[in-house]
Amino acid sequence: MCSPEPINCFPVLVNILSNTFLRLFNSTARFRVWSKLFYTEENPELKNYIFFGLFTYLLVLAAGLPPLFAMSSVEDYKVKS
Repeated sequence: MCSPEPINCFPVLVNILSNTFLRLFNSTARFRVWSKLFYTEENPELKNYIFFGLFTYLLVLAAGLPPLFAMSSVEDYKVKS
């Protein structure tokens, strides 16, 4: 019932359980579950968006770290350690 990929097992299990419960309650409705990856094709626009988002995040992070180290040095100087 499940393929070797673990991502497909959970939707299949939910489908089996849901349809079993529907049959127990004498319903004629059935569930169908599809398991598909979100991004199946290459999308350069999406890659650029992710790259520049992460790049911007890293720039902000890099700008915030040096003052952290400087404040630590100032605190050491104040307490004369």
